[in-house]
Amino acid sequence: MKIKYSKAFKKQYAKTPKKIRQAFKNRRNLFLKDSYNHVLNNHKLSGKLKGYRSINITGDWRALYFQFKDIVIFEAIGTHGQLYR
Repeated sequence: MKIKYSKAFKKQYAKTPKKIRQAFKNRRNLFLKDSYNHVLNNHKLSGKLKGYRSINITGDWRALYFQFKDIVIFEAIGTHGQLYR
């Protein structure tokens, strides 16, 4: 599996607190080992975000991605309120 990051994700990531960036790196590494580990709460999204999936970074922070064959593209990172308004 190959991971890529959208331009929007990179901008959002740069603005996140250092603690959240480190948490994302830890969860990304777990995702690479087992993308459906229960800690990630990996799930499909619906509505305007249909086609995307979400993983938990911390209690309130999420990362959204979609997968095309063996490529995972992270599209957004933010709090639950920022991403799902």
